Amino acid sequence: MLVNCMVYCRGEKLGDIQLDKLADYLRLPDHFVWVALRDTHLDELQQLKKQFGLHELAVEDVINGYQSPKIEEYGENLFLIMHLIDVVGGELVTGEVNIFAGRNYIISVRQRSRQGFSNVRMRSERDPKMLGQGSAYVLYALMDSVMDRYFQALSVLEYELEAIEETIFKTGIERDNIERLYQLKRKLTLLKHAISPLMESLPKLHGGRVPEICSQYPEYFRELSEHLGRINAGIDSIQDTLSTAMQVNLSMVTIHQTDVSKRLAAWAAIFAVATAFAGIWGMNFDNMPELRWRFGYLAALATIGGVCGYLFVRFKKTGWL
Repeated sequence: MLVNCMVYCRGEKLGDIQLDKLADYLRLPDHFVWVALRDTHLDELQQLKKQFGLHELAVEDVINGYQSPKIEEYGENLFLIMHLIDVVGGELVTGEVNIFAGRNYIISVRQRSRQGFSNVRMRSERDPKMLGQGSAYVLYALMDSVMDRYFQALSVLEYELEAIEETIFKTGIERDNIERLYQLKRKLTLLKHAISPLMESLPKLHGGRVPEICSQYPEYFRELSEHLGRINAGIDSIQDTLSTAMQVNLSMVTIHQTDVSKRLAAWAAIFAVATAFAGIWGMNFDNMPELRWRFGYLAALATIGGVCGYLFVRFKKTGWL
């Protein structure tokens, strides 16, 4: 679905145009076309492919979807795939944005994401001087907006980890904690998969043989690489803390099981002594002197109670009860 299709001249917006009239503006000097689509279909892509001369392999990647993030050069044009990470109700929802960048055009195709890039367009239109430079600045602004979502997702995961850490030493919720920790690990993996391929491919936009589109603003794309480095460092930090939290949680489970085993062993020892005395005096042999003693029953109960009480006190002092 077409979201908007704007044409600009030296950074000033001329207005919204129809897809079938794009070719007229692409041939004009100092004009720049910005097309935004969402969950597009084959007919629209084929129309854009014909008017902009998009590479067939890039169009095929958009049609197939679910691609790994990457940056590809097709002659003088660039094609980018970035994963979108939206935070919805504490969960991470993944989407995808495909960006075609040429000398005087930008095409963004957003897939499986409700959050658009209207803020990027408004931000760019407020700075006609930068927008007048063409596709490089818009490409940077779109990528920067995607990385802002990564930072937001990272902050949510950090907050979630802190919430789990506050309850890690509470007894009785170890199972809930380990489930929450594994869910957090899964979310971190989603974010890691979104940035890792970009960390390898993004340096080509600001170092070495820089594509002509990006040659005027290498410092902008270098800043994006720094953003990715900070996000990656944050993910690594959370992963380290997450591993420690899992070990602590498992240790708490082991300690709890050990405490239960101690209690059971202590009560078993106490009842074993009582059972032993009762077994001895319950044999009813004729020659047992205690059988006809007037105070035998009371003495037996007192002995059993005294020994059991002594064991109870000893176990209590040692922390087994």
